[in-house]
Amino acid sequence: MDLGDKKAATKRQATFAFSAFFAFMLLHQTDKLLIGPLQGQIMETFKINFTQWGLINTLAIVVGAVFYPLWGWLYDHYARPKLLALASLIWGCTTWLNAIAPTYPVFLMTRASTGIDDSSYPGIFSMVSDYYPPKERGKMYGLLQVAQPIGYLVGMVLAIVLGSLWGWRNIFYLTGGLGILVALVIFFGVKDQPRGAAEPELQGVEHLEKFKFSWTTVWSLFRKKSLIILFLQGFIGVFPWQVITYYIFGYLGKDGRGFGDTEVLLTMVPAVLVMAAGYPVGGVLGDRLFKKTPKGRVIVGAAGVALGAVFLFAAVKVPYADKLTFGILLACASFFMPFASPNVISSFYDVTEPEIRATTNAVQNFIEIFGSAAAPLLAGILADKTSVENSILVICVGAWAVCFAFFVFAGRFIPKDIADLKAKLRARAEESGVRPAAETAGGA
Repeated sequence: MDLGDKKAATKRQATFAFSAFFAFMLLHQTDKLLIGPLQGQIMETFKINFTQWGLINTLAIVVGAVFYPLWGWLYDHYARPKLLALASLIWGCTTWLNAIAPTYPVFLMTRASTGIDDSSYPGIFSMVSDYYPPKERGKMYGLLQVAQPIGYLVGMVLAIVLGSLWGWRNIFYLTGGLGILVALVIFFGVKDQPRGAAEPELQGVEHLEKFKFSWTTVWSLFRKKSLIILFLQGFIGVFPWQVITYYIFGYLGKDGRGFGDTEVLLTMVPAVLVMAAGYPVGGVLGDRLFKKTPKGRVIVGAAGVALGAVFLFAAVKVPYADKLTFGILLACASFFMPFASPNVISSFYDVTEPEIRATTNAVQNFIEIFGSAAAPLLAGILADKTSVENSILVICVGAWAVCFAFFVFAGRFIPKDIADLKAKLRARAEESGVRPAAETAGGA
């Protein structure tokens, strides 16, 4: 096979893999986030209060956090598509167990078990980094993450339209079955890539598999100042997402603004669609600014959390009777909220070695989830003591203000950490007898 045919084959593999990853994330997010729109049915079934409801979601998050390091280590050692297929199979089986739970304690345990596959995403992002070069990653991560809000939207429609007809248990049977189907597609259809295959500095280097996972390299992450700051940002940054995911429907309905089902749909569908656009827009802006300055991605991330906080605060302060203005401001907040996500992932991979990227992503996610695991429970306690509206406002705006400060500080250190990694990859290429191609100043 000549070079042109090889590149064409790799491009086809990348397209199929990306499509499979998108399907996994779309349907997995549908399954995972269904519980939010089904809150009323589930609380009524088990006769529970907000604190008990928050505990259900917090336990699943804790289990996911515990499994992040294991998934990261496995992805950096073994075939990533096969492991992702296993995660999809686990998703299907644990969702079915959740559907048959007869009592609240059993539901609590089975829901916690669904957290096992929730932490399987580092393998996806790691593989994408080996299919696409740095200059395209923000866009590709942004496009991939469109699956998350669209999955939320699909779950919302399933819950509202079919929930009353089928009941929440039958909807869980459906989404669990889809998990098993996706597992088969990934297992037989997705091919792995050598780790580091898309790095400009390593083009032409053969036998990339010789660069193995090393705990010494992993521990060196904690000497990179930009990573430490971004880890801290992540610790706080997921708080708002957890609170909005599990409480926004209650706030829009009987626990806040008093919207009916149709009004909830008319408010949330535009907001979620605009949010879906925010992921790739944020990623593309990060890529473009990254070409001009190594600080480009964190600048876009900072802008996203700042504007998201401003518009959410403004939306919550709108009088309940003014539903149109509330919906417009909520949509504006939704557009900017995801700007940080593709840029944070890309920034991690801009400064870490290819053979430890799944572990790096897992450490990041572990810190994020560990930090935010208590968010649903804390929000529930605050909602019981004050109101759901106050709980959402205090936690979201406060967390995003802290994240803005962390992004500003990360911008001071990330140029050096990017330069250090590029120098290390060029040294690897030279040791292999390959002279690395020239790069642009911002990031090739």
